[in-house]
Amino acid sequence: MLNASGYVVARRQATVSAKVTGKVAEVLIEEGMEVEEGQLLARLDDTTLRPQLELAERQLDAAVKNLQEVEVRLAEAERNLRRNQQLREQKLVSEQVLDAAQAEVGAHQARLEALKSEVKVAQSNVRLRKQELDDLLVRAPFDGVVVSKDAQPGEMVSPISAGGGFTRTGIATIVDMDSREIEVDVNEAFINRVEAGQKAEAVLDAYPDWTIPCHVINIVPTADRQKATVKVRIGFDELDPRILPDMGVKVSFLDNQEPQRGDDPAEGAPPRPAVRVPSAAIMKDGDTSFVWRIRDGKLERVAVRTGGQRNGQTEVLSGIASGDVLVAKPVDGLAEGAPVKKKTE
Repeated sequence: MLNASGYVVARRQATVSAKVTGKVAEVLIEEGMEVEEGQLLARLDDTTLRPQLELAERQLDAAVKNLQEVEVRLAEAERNLRRNQQLREQKLVSEQVLDAAQAEVGAHQARLEALKSEVKVAQSNVRLRKQELDDLLVRAPFDGVVVSKDAQPGEMVSPISAGGGFTRTGIATIVDMDSREIEVDVNEAFINRVEAGQKAEAVLDAYPDWTIPCHVINIVPTADRQKATVKVRIGFDELDPRILPDMGVKVSFLDNQEPQRGDDPAEGAPPRPAVRVPSAAIMKDGDTSFVWRIRDGKLERVAVRTGGQRNGQTEVLSGIASGDVLVAKPVDGLAEGAPVKKKTE
């Protein structure tokens, strides 16, 4: 029905960077390595933040000990208050002594509440320092494959551009290989021939004899005004390690009424091998492609469905079979049933 060209893309891809600016201390990945979500990729230098964490922990420890001291003093002041209350009931101490004991308890209670707040502040400071140290660890955001290693130990990295050429903005690029698909631009005049779920076949430029069954995921609901095209997303029916992001690909959209090339009603039958012919042998009559086949010394006009083109040859998906003899360079005046003979050297 329709042919289009595009590229293999990964819907899930990320250039991973640190949360803070710092010097790379260690890089633990290489290109082609598979990583899991949360796996450590790199570590930034922590010689400045590590002592700050130790200081915060010591401040917390001091605040806790001060709190414990005040708790002991408060317990003693409460016991002293109870004794003075009993003595006051027996009129053995003055009212002034009882008031002093109550004031001492109140002071210790206020001091205790203040120290509890100081302990909470110290705990928050420790958590903050630990988070700052954790921010120096660069981890994988999802399962994937490292396709680019962008920093080396000793280099400076930053989550934002520093405006100079000596600061990296990323550690590595990770691709989720399970999210590979195809994006093609279809001329807006023919987009009515495409619909979601439609069957398609893809041929990678790197493997011109390999036809990959696909299906239309959806049509992106916007058009490119300058190119007069509409972007179409196409998913692979089955992923293969040979399919790599950014590979060039040609896609043939199929009629849903028509079985894909290679389908065979006989269970277990092998797919028909690809047929490639010189591109000059394929003629056009409107939207129909056809070739002139020679059979029993006479010409036959045969409609064909074509696939990808490469190096002056076009793949024929249906209409002819391997071994058929064709007119390599058709000329004007050819007619159905006209007698022909092979050229002899």
